[in-house]
Amino acid sequence: MAEDNSGDKFVYFLIGAGMGAIAALLFAPKAGSELRADIADVTKRGVDQARDQARQVGERATEYYQASADYASDLAERSKEAITDVTERGKELINRQKASVAAALEAGKQGYREAKSNDAAKSSAAYDEN
Repeated sequence: MAEDNSGDKFVYFLIGAGMGAIAALLFAPKAGSELRADIADVTKRGVDQARDQARQVGERATEYYQASADYASDLAERSKEAITDVTERGKELINRQKASVAAALEAGKQGYREAKSNDAAKSSAAYDEN
């Protein structure tokens, strides 16, 4: 039995050595030129991806800027129209008030003239009676 046990151990040793050799081949570093080429490829892909992301961000920023500029222009135009409308209404109100004040002044003058002529007529009549 002792021999049987050592034979099994030797088989297990060979299986373990084979598995270790396979693992070493799978994880072994590449040659220098292959490793540099892989690093260059990975770096180039990273730079290309960063460039694409920057381009997309730039395009979105341009779209946001244009939308903001259009909104600001529209807002300015609407504000200008509103101010013009308010100004026109103010001018119309002032003109109506001026006309009302002028009419009131003219009515006051006319009333004064009538009152003065009535007073003059009454004074003249009173003078004639005496």
